[in-house]
Amino acid sequence: MTAQETDSLRVPVLRQPAWRGQAPVVAVVALGGALGASARYAAALWWPAQPGGFPWATFWTNVVGCAVIGVFMVVITDVWAAHRLVRPFFGTGVLGGFTTFSTYAVDFQKLVDSGHPRTGLAYLFATLLAALTAVWLAVAATRRVLKWRRP
Repeated sequence: MTAQETDSLRVPVLRQPAWRGQAPVVAVVALGGALGASARYAAALWWPAQPGGFPWATFWTNVVGCAVIGVFMVVITDVWAAHRLVRPFFGTGVLGGFTTFSTYAVDFQKLVDSGHPRTGLAYLFATLLAALTAVWLAVAATRRVLKWRRP
């Protein structure tokens, strides 16, 4: 048989469009993101930053969010065989919407532009240090608790 004859004998394979397989993931990320961003927005309304003042709501949102990410990642990788949509919903969606690099960057820029560069730099470095420390401590503490609880 020639290559042309072989090609004509092939049965076409019906493939599902890529977006159909990813649709549930996109949906849960969007839902989780809406929940997380709404919680962050509520925190900003509850604890607004004063002009030129340290943006505490964004700072603590990012620190707490990083700590929860640390706990969550240990639990779903070491303990719990979660459904395939849990990580996109909670990790990417809720916590991704709750924590915020964009507001962190805008807050820093506002502080510098309004003549408060020292506060801006303190915020920039304090957030980075506190967020990294929070995720590290949360991972370490969660692993220690899980080790302690094992029979």
